[in-house]
Amino acid sequence: MRIAETVTFGGSGLDRAAELRGDAPALAQAMAEPTSRTILFWRGKPLLADTAEGRGLARLPLDHPVLSGAAPDPFFLGREDGAAVFAHNLAGWTPNDQDLSSVNSFVDRSEQVHPDLPQTHRFAELRAVMTRISPRDAELAASARALLNWHATHGFCAVCGVRSQVSKAGWQRDCPACGAHHFPRTDPVVIMLITHGNSVLMGRSHGWPEGMYSLLAGFIEPGETIEAAVRREVWEEAGVRVGQVDYLASQPWPFPSSLMLGCRGEATSRDITIDPVEIEDAIWVSRDEMLEAFAGRHPRILPARKGAIAHFILNNWLADRLD
Repeated sequence: MRIAETVTFGGSGLDRAAELRGDAPALAQAMAEPTSRTILFWRGKPLLADTAEGRGLARLPLDHPVLSGAAPDPFFLGREDGAAVFAHNLAGWTPNDQDLSSVNSFVDRSEQVHPDLPQTHRFAELRAVMTRISPRDAELAASARALLNWHATHGFCAVCGVRSQVSKAGWQRDCPACGAHHFPRTDPVVIMLITHGNSVLMGRSHGWPEGMYSLLAGFIEPGETIEAAVRREVWEEAGVRVGQVDYLASQPWPFPSSLMLGCRGEATSRDITIDPVEIEDAIWVSRDEMLEAFAGRHPRILPARKGAIAHFILNNWLADRLD
């Protein structure tokens, strides 16, 4: 797919400067540079700033007072216009008199303001703003959030059970007891545009907003190819057989740690038999019906979330841009 990298989180050419991650003196110097900046997270939500040009990631100087409440191990994300960019996690702050009931939920629209920051600076759920920030901001935010998620759930050595330590500027954890090294994980997931004639196979998971349908998806198993995973997942979830499978595009999806591998496949059968444990429903949707759904005029189908690779693939299928 020639426009594959225009997908949300598709990359911005960020200089990740991986050679500096293990260079303690160079990182210390970067931390002391007045041009260095950090992006701040609270409960997985990036700090955004509203300006005359629009909304984007806030980039704070490394001596900002709010960072006194951040976790001690910032992550090094790379260089932006020659200046180092880090990420800090504001782990210990609890907002007062702010609604936290929907934080990190599927439809979290809440935004939080820190007392040490102006009202124009707010923590917002990344999924709620991902289509309205720049590709560079999206890449930085996705990288940092994925690292935060991994560190939050992998604090102990998988070999001996001792608490591990952050190293390589956030890109590794080391065990002080047995010496094992652990690296951020990314889980490969196939997500597939399965067509039969002029219709596409759509499904919905339990607990999704009423009417929301998306492409079928599932994790790749050990020892399995992408093509085999597409065929297996579609058969397991919907009872539909798939023939030819082709790769389309990929998308980092840091909710919490997936790499979505977008594919298209041709169904060789049409009868649907869902696995009710896996999904709530699956249906064939004609191209005309999908056009109505994307226009917001379909009586019962809502399209996939904007910014997700499912929406991207469906939109380009409708526009005949999958080449």
